[in-house]
Amino acid sequence: MSLGLLNILKRNNYISDEKYNLVLNAYEFDMQGMRDEASSVISYLFDFDVISPQNLAKILSEIYGYPVFDLSVYDTHYYVTGFASEEDLYDYRVLPIFKRGNTLFLAVSDPTLESAYRKLFFNSGLTLEYVLVEDDILSSVFDIVRRESTSMFEELQKDEIFNPVKMMNDDGTSEDGPIAKFINKIIYDAVTSRASDIHFEFYEYYARIRFRMDGVLKEIVQPPLVTKDKIASRIKVMSKLDISEKRIPQDGSMKLKINRKKTIDFRVSTLPTLFGEKIVIRILDNTVGFIELKDLGMSEHEQNVLLEAIHRPYGMILVTGPTGSGKTVTLYNCLNILNTPEVNISTVEDPVEINLPGANQVSMNEKQGLDFARALRSFLRQDPDIIMVGEIRDLETADIALKASQTGHLVFSTLHTNSAPASLTRLTNMGVQAFNVSSSVLLIIAQRLVRKLCPDCKKPIKRMPEEILYKLKFTAEDLKGDWKIYGPVGCKSCKGTGYKGRVGIFEVMPVSEKIQKAILAGKGESDLLDIALDEGMVTLRRSGLEKVKQGITSLDEVTSITN
Repeated sequence: MSLGLLNILKRNNYISDEKYNLVLNAYEFDMQGMRDEASSVISYLFDFDVISPQNLAKILSEIYGYPVFDLSVYDTHYYVTGFASEEDLYDYRVLPIFKRGNTLFLAVSDPTLESAYRKLFFNSGLTLEYVLVEDDILSSVFDIVRRESTSMFEELQKDEIFNPVKMMNDDGTSEDGPIAKFINKIIYDAVTSRASDIHFEFYEYYARIRFRMDGVLKEIVQPPLVTKDKIASRIKVMSKLDISEKRIPQDGSMKLKINRKKTIDFRVSTLPTLFGEKIVIRILDNTVGFIELKDLGMSEHEQNVLLEAIHRPYGMILVTGPTGSGKTVTLYNCLNILNTPEVNISTVEDPVEINLPGANQVSMNEKQGLDFARALRSFLRQDPDIIMVGEIRDLETADIALKASQTGHLVFSTLHTNSAPASLTRLTNMGVQAFNVSSSVLLIIAQRLVRKLCPDCKKPIKRMPEEILYKLKFTAEDLKGDWKIYGPVGCKSCKGTGYKGRVGIFEVMPVSEKIQKAILAGKGESDLLDIALDEGMVTLRRSGLEKVKQGITSLDEVTSITN
């Protein structure tokens, strides 16, 4: 039990002996047999009209030196979550209202419970600072917080707030329950925000949903933690997964009709974690794949090199980069250029992400034995002109793809390497013969995506000293030019991030005769890079710096992506 507050008031002569004994007896009677150190005597002070909440806050401020904070003007949407459950906050009469650096500011009405607060927030690792608030206003704020959490789904049940057309499952059915409506709204918001992924995450004290937009995760909402099982089950039903299985990861897919004209595929992945299943929904919007090559971010010279290579009758073209670097979009823009009634195009992916009418597209299905190598063998019996393999992962797939490129087929594929020259050494390290690599590969493109500065709020920033700019790979010729470096600001148009959309930076390396000879001679990545640079190849860093000079992106963005 905690009588600290009552004793402090008595010791400082703020209450009479009569009132002290009245509160003490009532409190001890109610607390018989209980061991809860967080049970404050504060409500008894108000019940017996000993002191008002306003006067209590002022008195405690004088005694403890903590400032008094007017909680009535505080926006409850901004209270700090993640360190304690709503139930504990209510029981302990404490509200985390602000976090700055390693300090967490707590609004309390009874500072004598400081040891209980330290125990409650011990795992946060943060320094605690206190402000005093009036207890009746604190109660009102708790009521608002609880009401906001519990009413979220009730409001969704009342209103068609996401769009006038119900989202339909691929079997033509729809759901009208609050959880179904909530998930539909999240998915619809993600699609309209041009997000690439939706993350549903569940922790010990809170849940959150985040969108990946322009390559960066952003928290969208924190649904009530008690709904986590219902959310997970609903998504599993939609993606035809086993709702009873929570111990192992599962992968599924679903198709939803967003409006009368638009249907989108989604890939779903579940992962058992300490406090529930994390679910990630990948948005496969196959209507956003085709744009002009120049809009991808390629220079005019790089476009010409690529166009010359893709119009060759046979050979292999590789696009390399990490997951999420835009490789698939680049490949499909090439295929779209070549997609005419005179050619037979076949693709195999894991899964198909962009729909290309006129192409024969196959989704890999390893459970049924359909992998990249088996699909490739089948393609070669289907009289193809152009083949696209989603990724070269092993020697078998690499061998079949390279042999196809040597026998009259134009083959496109991807690798996971850091640079264009590294792709050549990666193939030989897989076990592919050097002469097969040198005679087959026509062109390698390494790429990354950088965020574009918001055109509505970007502003010029002061240039760094020249010695630093030289280290970042700017040239002396660059520094003579009359151009400005721009930085992000943040506005309503870009939702405060300072960035809006993404653009590619590229390393386009044709496999020239000199590079072919170097491959046959067993030269390493650095030697191949030197030859490519001598022949005019632009590195990823250099490509990014050109975007900086043009005011398209920031220097921080380029250096972080190409570090």
